[in-house]
Amino acid sequence: MPGRKKNTTWWRWALLLAFAAAVVWALQSGAAEALTLEGLKARQAELGGWVSAHPWRAAGGFFVLYVAVAAASIPGAAVMTLAAGALFGLLAGTLLVSFASTIGASLAFLVARFVLRDTLRARYGERLKKIDAGIARDGAFYLFTLRLVPVFPFFLVNLLAGLTSLRLRTFYWVSQLGMLAGTLAYVYAGTQLAQIETLRDVLSPGLIGALVLLGVLPLLARWATRWLAARRIYRGYTRPAKFDYNLIVIGAGSAGLVSAYIGATVKARVALIEKHQMGGDCLNTGCVPSKALLRTARLLAEARDSRRFGIRAMHAEFDFGEAMQRVRDVIAKIAPHDSVERYSGLGVEVLRGEAKLVSPWEVEVDGRRISARSLILATGARPLVPPIAGLDTVDYLTSDTVWNLRTLPKRLLVLGGGPVGCELTQAFARLGSAVTQVEMAPRLLPHEDADAAALVATRLREEGVSVATSHKALRVEQTDAGARLICARLDDREGHEITFEFDVLLLALGRAANVEGFGLQELGVRLTDRKTVEADALLRTNFPNIHVCGDATGPYQFTHVAAHQAWYAAVNALLAPFWSFDVDYRVIPWATFTEPEVARVGLSEDEAKSQEVDVEVTRYELDDLDRAIADGADRGFVKVLTAPGKDRILGATIVGVHAAELLAEFVLAMKHGIGLNKLLGTIHIYPTMAEANKYVAGNWKRAHAPQAALRWAQRFFDWRRG
Repeated sequence: MPGRKKNTTWWRWALLLAFAAAVVWALQSGAAEALTLEGLKARQAELGGWVSAHPWRAAGGFFVLYVAVAAASIPGAAVMTLAAGALFGLLAGTLLVSFASTIGASLAFLVARFVLRDTLRARYGERLKKIDAGIARDGAFYLFTLRLVPVFPFFLVNLLAGLTSLRLRTFYWVSQLGMLAGTLAYVYAGTQLAQIETLRDVLSPGLIGALVLLGVLPLLARWATRWLAARRIYRGYTRPAKFDYNLIVIGAGSAGLVSAYIGATVKARVALIEKHQMGGDCLNTGCVPSKALLRTARLLAEARDSRRFGIRAMHAEFDFGEAMQRVRDVIAKIAPHDSVERYSGLGVEVLRGEAKLVSPWEVEVDGRRISARSLILATGARPLVPPIAGLDTVDYLTSDTVWNLRTLPKRLLVLGGGPVGCELTQAFARLGSAVTQVEMAPRLLPHEDADAAALVATRLREEGVSVATSHKALRVEQTDAGARLICARLDDREGHEITFEFDVLLLALGRAANVEGFGLQELGVRLTDRKTVEADALLRTNFPNIHVCGDATGPYQFTHVAAHQAWYAAVNALLAPFWSFDVDYRVIPWATFTEPEVARVGLSEDEAKSQEVDVEVTRYELDDLDRAIADGADRGFVKVLTAPGKDRILGATIVGVHAAELLAEFVLAMKHGIGLNKLLGTIHIYPTMAEANKYVAGNWKRAHAPQAALRWAQRFFDWRRG
């Protein structure tokens, strides 16, 4: 691989030098001057005689020269097109120029793709994804318009197209067709060469207008097609003449609350519908209760581990029921932030009841029909329950129902090794349950780097958790002493079954979008293969006035991403069709709140390897950090991925205490293009955990120290000592 990469780089430089040499030769040899209108008119008679005497040689030589000029992006293609008409006539000249110009343009396209594309993608890969998505959707139309309308120089179009994901075959046939009208105009003008004084004489205002119309027509046709498709979707529904609201939001979780808040802030009339609890999963069954329980569990763990802090023994009296009551108290204290009273005070009309879509603009709430110009679906998700044989014979728990427990399970089996599974596993183990965690993947936290997941698994095992990875659940069976889960070990070719006994089974296998029971399928709103609501970059469904955000659509099922999407969904829903914004997923952070915490943003090391992205990895171990040592929290690391030879941050993973808080600095840096050099030059308070971010930047700087300059510095200081 390294040898191949080096060889490819050599060829790139060779091709670039050849390209530059061709341009320099054209300028120094006078060839560029020959490709002028004055030069052509002065030699027209001479060239015409030679063409008459040697028609095939002349045509072949002209064809090769035109290809070379177009491929090298040397100015003069317009004059050569005139020459084709003057020397070969309308038909032959058009054929020669049409194919030569397209072949030359395709060669220039390949030069740009071969020499520059990989470098640009390595630096601006995320930003180019949107461009590539647009090219995949409308690239042929865009190119056709640029070929017809002489706004940008053709050589610039060739080079820029080569940097995109446009296929060469598409580029070739669109260029051949798109340049044909202009080619005909210039070749015909060449047959009347005596009447042309400047190149501006070729493009009259009428001709330019005609070309512009031809160029715009394909895009207009595309837009018209989309408009007709949208109208077809609404066929059979009668749009209300007047709307009750500007915006109706279904669901009062994170996505729905933010959507309603934004609408109310800009003084739109908003209705917010919720059939269950305000605040959704995050407040009532997810983020808030789990973090409250984790805090109690951590305090118990610290008490048991007091000898590490110089305290011989700490006695903690613990009652599980009281701990669960504290969880409910925390929810109650935060609940006013998401309450009906607060949102009603903001100007939102909160409707408690079950919503049902009855048309693209109308929603029925417990028999009352209301309408709005735009709707937002923020229906969230629910715990995924797998089709395991015998599962219905036990009273299993999910992340929604585990908070109903009043007695601590003696033997708890957690099925699932993702963030929720790991957090609840550690919490219940610290509270005193004998916990077994079963995961089908080869390791816990399969979406994180292997080294990060390994630290979490090690800590869980140290705290008494029985971790079983690579185990697939087959069935659940009742026993006299409780129940058991029968699994197959995936790396066991003999197919032996393994049994795990439990008193309580907790399912933590991810979440399924809520897309049923409120008229979504009946209306015809499309779903993805993952059974989430399909949405475009504007967060619109296939009904342009119905938007979606949060867990109902994904692709990230995090509270903060739901709130992030809600801004785009609300603004786009309220301002369409006058203004719209594509949702930005470039910098998405997340964290797993185990101990140690695992926090991440951007590219991970494992992803870089699997995607064959060339990166540099810089690490800083927390066992070297003063504050971490003082706090007895010196297990973990900060890992940063950068572009090779650059300080531009592509991703960061932090494992350790307060990892989620520490990650915020890297999130900010990635969002606003701040590199490691600037992080290194920023003062961080001593002693804090945040210094780890500065020290990892220092490790990167040392690895990129200018060794030659340092050797000269050493000689200079040796000289100064005498």
